[in-house]
Amino acid sequence: MRPVLVFLLACAVSLSSSAVILENGQPIQWAHTTDKMTDMPVNNGIVNPDPWHYLYRMSFYRLLIAATDPFMGSMGTNATDSPIWGLPLQLGWMLTSGRLADPTGATTCGLQTGDTMCISHHSWWGCQNYFVSVLPFLSAAQQGLLGAVQIQMQAPAGVMDYCTTYAECAASYPDAMAKWDAFYQGLKAAGASPLAENEKKDALLGLFWAAQMASTYASAACKAKQSSYSSVEVAFLNSWLNSAEYVSAAHFQSNLQKSAMFITPLPGRILKDGDSAPNIADLSTEENHTLSIFSWMNMVNNMLGGSLVRMWNSAMCSVQTREKGREMLEQLLLNPGYATGTFLSIVTGMSTGC
Repeated sequence: MRPVLVFLLACAVSLSSSAVILENGQPIQWAHTTDKMTDMPVNNGIVNPDPWHYLYRMSFYRLLIAATDPFMGSMGTNATDSPIWGLPLQLGWMLTSGRLADPTGATTCGLQTGDTMCISHHSWWGCQNYFVSVLPFLSAAQQGLLGAVQIQMQAPAGVMDYCTTYAECAASYPDAMAKWDAFYQGLKAAGASPLAENEKKDALLGLFWAAQMASTYASAACKAKQSSYSSVEVAFLNSWLNSAEYVSAAHFQSNLQKSAMFITPLPGRILKDGDSAPNIADLSTEENHTLSIFSWMNMVNNMLGGSLVRMWNSAMCSVQTREKGREMLEQLLLNPGYATGTFLSIVTGMSTGC
């Protein structure tokens, strides 16, 4: 391992038990990550990072943001306007809420009594995040955004479940890799696009969310790992996956500020049997509200045989309706006084108007 990254890893501080997603206005442990490919370990001329260490995964995002920012002009003038910022915030929430730790109890990976920066390959959340961290990173390298490098991820001893190179991931998850490739290609071509800036922004967000959702669908490979969690946590993770259908169709600009608004009220610990929102005593009002809304959205969609998601997708048919959709989601998730029936009736009406 390179000396600089050894120093960065040594600087990592132990985490508190409460889940926070920002420190000094940046994702958790951001100050201890690297924005230089030369800080990554190299084995026989091949960059060989460890995606089962939190700081490496967070460094992937920092490198991705730095590499793509020159093409993100249509997203805004702030340094944190890139939609990629939502991914490191999400990873930080998984870390501080204990969701990257070993849920089987077989190791101390990710626990306060072990290596707090360890991401367990037994963790469903760690597995799911692999698909939205490693896959986009390998694709960016393939598209030349990270310099002339070859990359092969380290794998835990005896674990063969994860692709470690671009070629392996493209063979195992062709749709996800093709969509990440398309996103980066679209970014590089955006400067020459004749589209108005708002339309260019919407088109790029469409490519970004298509890639993120393809990675999410590919993470169905993680399903067996759900057996290590309570039924309440499994219900939550499934409703969390379902919520992505709505934000992706609305082309949500997952910049740092907006992502923080939606990730902060996620539950700050793993849910256990007996937890019942909105009455979980040791969670905040906001966390209880978010859990209730996620559960409601998933329940209604299941009751309607998936037609709530289909109606929403039908309604998100233009730049204008997607803007309205983003406003509705903000109200539904962040305003406890917003009636779920209002959301349902508006979606029904919008879906017939496209």
